Amino acid sequence: MSKTTVINTIKYLTGFYYLVLTLMGLGVCLAVALFFFVLQDLPQVPEPLSRIIETPATEIIAGSGERILVLGGKEFIPLDRVSPYFVRAVVATEDHRFWEHHGVDKLRTLKALWITLFEPGKIQGASTITQQLAKNLFFSFKRSYKRKFDELLVALQIESRYSKNDILQAYMNQIPFGVGAHGIENAAQTFFGKSASDLSLSEAALLAGLPKSPTHYNPYLHFERAKARQQIVLGRMVAVGAISRAEADAAYQSSLLFQPYSTGARTGSYFIDAVIQRLEETYGPEVVYHGGLKITTTLDPQMQRWAVDSVKDGMEALDNIMGLNNKGADGNGDGGERPQTALVAVETNTGAVKALIGGRNYAASEYNRAIKNHRLPGSGFKPFLYYTAFDKLNLHPASVFEDQPVQIAIPGAGDWQPQNFSMKFEGPMILKQAFIHSVNTVAAQLVELTGPEAVITSAKHFGITSPLEPVYSIALGTSAVSPLEMASSFATFATNGVRHKPFFISRVEDATGRILEEHIVRGERHLDPACVYQVVNMMQGVVDEGTARMVRQMGFTLTAAGKTGTTNQYKDAWFTGFTPTLSTSVWVGYDKERGLRDANRVGITGSRGATPIWVDFMMKAMAGEPSREFSKPPNIHIENVDATTGKKASYFTKMPVNVVLKDGQVLKKIWQ
Repeated sequence: MSKTTVINTIKYLTGFYYLVLTLMGLGVCLAVALFFFVLQDLPQVPEPLSRIIETPATEIIAGSGERILVLGGKEFIPLDRVSPYFVRAVVATEDHRFWEHHGVDKLRTLKALWITLFEPGKIQGASTITQQLAKNLFFSFKRSYKRKFDELLVALQIESRYSKNDILQAYMNQIPFGVGAHGIENAAQTFFGKSASDLSLSEAALLAGLPKSPTHYNPYLHFERAKARQQIVLGRMVAVGAISRAEADAAYQSSLLFQPYSTGARTGSYFIDAVIQRLEETYGPEVVYHGGLKITTTLDPQMQRWAVDSVKDGMEALDNIMGLNNKGADGNGDGGERPQTALVAVETNTGAVKALIGGRNYAASEYNRAIKNHRLPGSGFKPFLYYTAFDKLNLHPASVFEDQPVQIAIPGAGDWQPQNFSMKFEGPMILKQAFIHSVNTVAAQLVELTGPEAVITSAKHFGITSPLEPVYSIALGTSAVSPLEMASSFATFATNGVRHKPFFISRVEDATGRILEEHIVRGERHLDPACVYQVVNMMQGVVDEGTARMVRQMGFTLTAAGKTGTTNQYKDAWFTGFTPTLSTSVWVGYDKERGLRDANRVGITGSRGATPIWVDFMMKAMAGEPSREFSKPPNIHIENVDATTGKKASYFTKMPVNVVLKDGQVLKKIWQ
């Protein structure tokens, strides 16, 4: 190699070396600049660190603007007043390398990144206790890589300025445990009636498992879930050497003595419980309890109070009818359970839930029967069947069917032979009369013609969301639904087939007033308005002269339509009815599906068990409302017909029945 070549090569390498150094320098400068640019937008870590838990309270607001609940409030205690068992349980479960890392667990982060990137469908969390504490300084609750990076930087700041004891102390004072308890001292008092310093290993392990999902692991409602979670916590403590296997086994077997579920630890409302559960599922417990959210709900507080009163009075009256007030719940003096109830009221034109009751006494049972309890609706399901028959078969309320014994062959299951409630057969009748008097044999003939699948499709369009079995008995309501579904789907009848999904939350704002979500009212139409109105007219007949005539007998005079439902052996009693503006469903029955019977052992129907509660509530809720009629589609007309022949009534027809017909549906005259 020549001397000139060597010199040129050296010059080239030297130039390249300086270029690399220059680029590296620029890169470092850029990284430093970027770091300080990001740093200036980060929230300041407070002094002292205990102030980090001073987040604004979350407010829940009624539709009227009235504040109905404030979530938040924590009692700060020093770490030396916390049971060592709880300290070990939290560290073992949430961040077992807490004492070793400096705010970021590098091994855990790499593992989480690997799982997230290379195992589709799985997202692995890797937040340390310090990072979780840092979240309290952020008022944007959208999950993003930038937010995680910001949290990491804040966590590093916290670790550089404060001791591990300070960090753990602040963290334990801000954890949400559910049922209104925030921070370990509040939780210890709420669940076990003792100071946090006195918690046993068994109690500490149970509490340490709750923050993962306070609602899901609520030991008052889901004790088995809470125990399973406790076992996981104890297992983690064994794995990291915090306790021995023998200690873990003894703690798991140890009995837990909970405090009574005090009013101060609950919302006191089935409606608010539903709101909080939805918020936790969307934003997580940390945000709900520590995020300073402002949640505007659809609740009408006055309507809710009326619902509470109507349920209380109605169930006490039912207890008297059943002979339960001076005896046990079964009438034999054994002190057993009493029947339960649920009520849901939905605004027809929006889907807004205005009132909701999930049981006769919230203090005795927080199980929300209005949403979670799925029971057979019985004849309350027939409106969906009749709509299907009108829409698919071009039948109408004046079509004549024979009330007679029916036998439908079910492949592989023998014959289905439905019976009328009266155990009698009345012969020929128009469909409106069959509907008003809830004739099962006619309903069976209709479902045989339409097929159960078509009925299910219609029910879904109206708003039923529960799984429905494609069997012929669907016509008689043999698939379980909730009161919320019934109230919502019947509201679709009131709007001539415009479906509005039910909702509880109108608006959610963060602590700075930024809107996180807002419900926009949108209706969906998948139904024929004329066919819907034909069924509505028949449902008015149920209220005026049919199985729900008690509505009129009790003095409710506004325009109303509805349908009763009673299941086999009187296990369920329903009435779902609506005005042009409000749809309300009431269910009554035993939790264990025993029959409802009066003191004389006579079965209690939907008309007798549920309708009185509906009337009492609706008379209060609709007081002062102007009289309105249901909106009529343009392509319908009303005719008077003979109830037996379906022919157009003449001057001599006794007790003619008015029916709604679509244009083009022609009646035979009486002399034809």
